[in-house]
Amino acid sequence: MKQDQNIKAPNGLVKVSRQVRDTQRDQISDLEQDLVIDEQAIAFVYNGISHAVMMATPCDLQDFSLGFSLSENIIDQKSDLLDLEVKHNPHGIELNISISSRNFTLLKQKRRTLAGNSGCGLCGIESLQQVDKQRTPLSPYQSIPFEVIENALIKFKAKQILNLQAGGVHAAAFCDLTTGDIKIIREDVGRHNALDKLIGAINNHELNNTNGFILVSSRASYEMVDKTIAANINHLVTISAPTSKAIAFAKQNNLNLISFARTGRHVIYA
Repeated sequence: MKQDQNIKAPNGLVKVSRQVRDTQRDQISDLEQDLVIDEQAIAFVYNGISHAVMMATPCDLQDFSLGFSLSENIIDQKSDLLDLEVKHNPHGIELNISISSRNFTLLKQKRRTLAGNSGCGLCGIESLQQVDKQRTPLSPYQSIPFEVIENALIKFKAKQILNLQAGGVHAAAFCDLTTGDIKIIREDVGRHNALDKLIGAINNHELNNTNGFILVSSRASYEMVDKTIAANINHLVTISAPTSKAIAFAKQNNLNLISFARTGRHVIYA
């Protein structure tokens, strides 16, 4: 993929140099430019106290800050996040988040040290008992019509701007429950991060979470199910497979879990 060296890489992508070796033709290409997904260490700092460091793509950071804070039960609602200051340093990015004194007191009481990579959402917990979170079960729901999921799937790939340019990127989209139209989409090198960004975007744009479903490019892990439940959204549709823990937790909390979503076929697990 040759790139004009004078063109700045889009936000979330980084320009690198590469050579292509073709063993069949016994040749190697000239040095050329390529675009790859940006991955950096991003620290969540609440009221001056470092809480978590995630390997993530440094775009949509306002959405990321809000979505992570909501899905991790650090805050209860958007208004609990009082301020955000983004600081860049040689080691990565600090998200300095100010939250209400009530929420900060609760955070200090249940604080866990979390060193998360882009593929893991449970790093740093201190005991097995902390794995099973207590969530309020979702309200009863109506099934999503097959053609609605079909429409969302058809439009999903074209909306993944970063993935189309670099590959290796996860996406999470909020889709209309009656049409399948994609209302908003977020991308990241990590599937959990993409979902947190989406949850933050839904709240920042003040979208009605009861009028949509989440479609993700990844598998359905326990943490993806948990974050969807935390966002009070009844439906999670995934491109890849679910895990046993994800299915059990979805059933326990009345989440409609659909996986192996393809045009013409999908599998309902809960």
